Amino acid sequence: MTRSPQATQSTSGPRKLICVGDPRTLPADVQRENVIIVDTSIAVVDELNEPMVDGVWIARDQFPELSELRGIAQSGIMLRDMPEGVALLDANIRVLWANRRLVEWSGRSSDDSLAGVNFYELLSNPEIMGPDFCPFHTALATSEESTSTLQTSGNRYYQVHAAPIVHPNHSRQLIVTVSDITDEILQQQKLAAIHQAGRELADLRPTEIFMMEVDERIDLLKENIRHYLSDLLNFEVIEIRLLEHATGNLVPLLSVGINQDASDRQLFAHPQGNGITGYVAASGMSYVCHDVENDPLFIPGATNSKSSITAPLILHDQVLGTINVESPESAAFSDSDLQFLEIFARDVAFALNTLELLVAQKANTAQQSCDAIHSAVALPVDEILNDAVNVMEGYIGHSPEVVDRLRRILHNARDIKQTIQQIGQKMTPLEAVPAGVQSPQHASLRGKRILVVDADDQVREDAHELLERYGCIVETAHKGDEAVLMVRGSGGAGVYDVIISDIRLPDYSGYQLMLRLGKIMDRVPMVLMTGFGYDPGHSIVKARQNGLHPKCVLFKPFRLDQLIDVVKTILEINKANPPKPLAESDHGGDKAAAK
Repeated sequence: MTRSPQATQSTSGPRKLICVGDPRTLPADVQRENVIIVDTSIAVVDELNEPMVDGVWIARDQFPELSELRGIAQSGIMLRDMPEGVALLDANIRVLWANRRLVEWSGRSSDDSLAGVNFYELLSNPEIMGPDFCPFHTALATSEESTSTLQTSGNRYYQVHAAPIVHPNHSRQLIVTVSDITDEILQQQKLAAIHQAGRELADLRPTEIFMMEVDERIDLLKENIRHYLSDLLNFEVIEIRLLEHATGNLVPLLSVGINQDASDRQLFAHPQGNGITGYVAASGMSYVCHDVENDPLFIPGATNSKSSITAPLILHDQVLGTINVESPESAAFSDSDLQFLEIFARDVAFALNTLELLVAQKANTAQQSCDAIHSAVALPVDEILNDAVNVMEGYIGHSPEVVDRLRRILHNARDIKQTIQQIGQKMTPLEAVPAGVQSPQHASLRGKRILVVDADDQVREDAHELLERYGCIVETAHKGDEAVLMVRGSGGAGVYDVIISDIRLPDYSGYQLMLRLGKIMDRVPMVLMTGFGYDPGHSIVKARQNGLHPKCVLFKPFRLDQLIDVVKTILEINKANPPKPLAESDHGGDKAAAK
């Protein structure tokens, strides 16, 4: 098992020969100084790491161990042909041996050219991505296995696993296995990019889109969707439709690469006769069409379509629409493509909801006008009302002419706000009104007069914004005395249907306000607001003992649905026992107490 003795000499210096057994069995022409003598065939493996070794001589009495060496050789053949890369490294991270797969990944011609090469040079000095940034040194230093990920300049990703080997002569080597995980990493990166794209789709602050018209909002979202589907997911033929729940109609929002006739085609959310899009909208389930010619549901969109995938746009378990992608190749879409599209579809649905495109496709200007009332008109008008009733109180019984003039001021101030609100509502089509506002369950709120008493400007502003969208007539006061005067001065405007007050006002408590109002109203439609902190005056307990309804307490910060529920509770009570002002003679002597 050796080359000829002449082959043990080369131009690069003397070659070595490994001898297993008695060296006297060697041919006479072999120079003994170039012979490495070992006792067993197992030791041959260690000595084969020496790059100058040219062959192995086995003495006749060592032949029984030949089968053992053959087993080692067979193991080497198996390692050589493994689909993963395998290498034996020395303590200096130099390659002692590498299998064919690793040779292939290195781009070199043969395994002979790898001997003595630093492992990192083998893969063109890749970037170490962790988790262990020194996997080979860690394995050598700790005698524990270590794993890391490498990225090459060709955007390939490899996972290396280093396991230390300790020989009887205390030499240290590493067995390294290398796996190509490029597809796995690229899929993870694509998922991360889709999640980031989804966040960017929906991450449009109201301040950024407030000045946009509806068409501009839609165009912005459409362009972002087109960009991500094309550049990130490599989809070129795209159609998105939005579902009108009242009619079941699937309205086109975005078409890229779709025939105009197909884009204009009317489709409904129905499993039959409306193509794959109608089926997906009706079922809420994704659909993969591998071959359009043999799929009974498919209706052509692009001229050369051969396959497609369609996913529903779902938010809070409700189908908002569909997103459809087509390809000119049969069976073009994999499970990964479907997964990517479904993830992106959820983000599109969230973005549609954020921009309120489903309820504002035709007009936005009128809705902005209504919103402007809350911030620019409502609170200033409340200040006029507060000042007018305060001045009027001083002239009652002294100057009827001044009182009449002040009452006209009150009337006109209220008319200004209500007129602007009514004009805005007439300008705003049904599609532009936030969902739920026009629904029958909120009809009882329209036209109801509500007084909100709180020292916090934000609370009073929020009351206007939240309640006036449902058609309520909201007025506010800073403190208890102002509230009493507002109730006394409501006059021809009618008594308030609901009075909402904080339990801690600048001048006295909400409970004390309730008592004062009880002197000028036969029943006070009271709601008390409080934080979750301790109520040192026990205002709520006392108020309940004096007629406050158990459900008429709001804990700040309250949600819109809680506010509406409390208001509706009061309105239900009002049906059986509407609040009325007491006759002037009943409370005329209490004016001083009310101040």
